[in-house]
Amino acid sequence: MSQTIALAGKGGTGKTTVSALLIKHLLETGKTPILAVDADPNANLNELLGVDVETTLGEIKNELRTAVPDSMARGDFIEMRLNEAIIEAEGFDLIVMGQPEGPGCYCAAHAFLSQALEKLMRHYAHVVVDNEAGMEHLSRLNMRKIDHLLVVSDASSRGVMTAGRIADLIKPLQLEVGTVWLLVNRAPAEIPEALDKYVREICAEKGMKFLGYLKESPAIFEAEIERKPLLELPSDTEVVKEAGELFEKMLKEGA
Repeated sequence: MSQTIALAGKGGTGKTTVSALLIKHLLETGKTPILAVDADPNANLNELLGVDVETTLGEIKNELRTAVPDSMARGDFIEMRLNEAIIEAEGFDLIVMGQPEGPGCYCAAHAFLSQALEKLMRHYAHVVVDNEAGMEHLSRLNMRKIDHLLVVSDASSRGVMTAGRIADLIKPLQLEVGTVWLLVNRAPAEIPEALDKYVREICAEKGMKFLGYLKESPAIFEAEIERKPLLELPSDTEVVKEAGELFEKMLKEGA
């Protein structure tokens, strides 16, 4: 059985960075194979993983209107194109959702794509979904069963409050989530007492578990400036070790 871990958080919290660190941890601890799904319309997870994107799922959905051969069923066509869109790397594969579709009804495309994705995910030990803040992509793709929802906040009261609002979306989107976690990213070396108190209050109020604080990292800043994949960070880098401890805590909860 594969484990699905979905990440969400408002823009600027470092959610995609956390996704890449999670994939790095899964790779280094042998929890493979991994399927990474970049479900954020502002897709850039591939850059942090060091792979190139040629085809997105959004482009495949657009093709359903004009590119399906008369001799091929729609379901067979979309399954074929989905397999072509998979970016294969050592230990993990990546699928990119891409930009939202244009005007018109895409109900059939969503249905075919959901079925094909569901079948594909069964072949992976872990599925990591880097999602937009609103989590609508999870609902659109029928990705309703999630083992861990990791909500990423920055180290501010407003960010933590927004994280709580994201957790509130689970019920209206009818998502089945095992555990909802809160991770405060880019935290200072010394955590202000008022912030820590507010974090724990929001977690208690929204039914989230507090995963911990991930400190601000010069190594990540340098990697981003130099446009280096985070998978290339040495295993003994402080942020890699700290993140790994937090991820192990999360994964053991679902063991």
